[in-house]
Parts: sequence; C-alpha cells; structure tokens
Amino acid sequence: MVAGPHGNLVAVAPQAVKCAPSRLMAYCNTYKVLLMTESITLLQGINWNEQGLVPAIAQDWQTGEVLMLAWMNEEALALTIEEGRAIYWSRSRQALWRKGEESGHVQTLRELRIDCDADTVLMKVDQVGGIACHTGRRACFFQKFEENAWRITDEIQKDPRDIYGPKP
Repeated sequence: MVAGPHGNLVAVAPQAVKCAPSRLMAYCNTYKVLLMTESITLLQGINWNEQGLVPAIAQDWQTGEVLMLAWMNEEALALTIEEGRAIYWSRSRQALWRKGEESGHVQTLRELRIDCDADTVLMKVDQVGGIACHTGRRACFFQKFEENAWRITDEIQKDPRDIYGPKP
C-alpha cells in the first residue's frame, strides 16, 4: 500500500512506484525495496481472464453510485495507479483509453480494491464534470427493467455531440 494522490492508501506494484527527487526520496526507495520483497505484487495478485483482462467497476467514492464498467489489462492497471486516474483497455480499439482524454470527464482514483476472487477491480473515483457515460449521462447504468421492458431512468446531462463533436 502507498499513499495515493489524495492521501488514501492504494496497492501498487514495485515497478509502478516512481520516486521523484525530494526530501522523501530515501523513504520512497526503502518502500520500493519492501514492495519488491512482497511475495505477491499487485499485478500478480489479479486473476486475469484468457484475454489478459479484468473487469473494472468505477464507483463514485462519496455516494457509492456505480458509474460504469470497463476492462483493464496489466498496463492499464499499473498506469491507473501511477497516474492516479482511471485508464482502461478499449477492446474495440485494442488500445489504452485514458478516461476523459476526449471528453474531459476524467476519473480521479481515490481507492482501489479487488473482490474476493481477485477477478474484478473496484475503483472508487471522483468523476470530473459529473458525467461518466459516453451518452452524456451521469452513469452508464441508466436503463432499468420495469413492467417487462427496459426504461430509461436518467436524463442526458450534456449532448454527446457537444462533448465529442459531430460523428463523421
């Protein structure tokens, strides 16, 4: 565990620890050595699926609202910890996806957890701009099954064309 960007404790792989030149350099280097002696590092502790991915749930750190689910590979998880913001693996683009890189709706990491089987990541985040979904809604889970049909429960907060521009 290491202090995250907001003073919270997060798990981290030794290679993800960056020691910036400062008066805390000796502490950081000592901590890095301690991490290297751990029998299970962050990335080794995850049960990755056959594609080398793990589902990652983003949850509002204050309200507990589930904002979205995406996927992470090892690099995305390590970078999420290093940068203190949600970085996912886009299965459709086959590339890293820094949440908010186009929309500005960054997810700042507050806490990182895994479930009992170590096959799902839970990130408690600050959702910048209050919009997590590419549809312009607060969260991706805006459809509720009622009376034998899916009903939209959450209004669009911002038109996606205003966020991402018109589609070609």
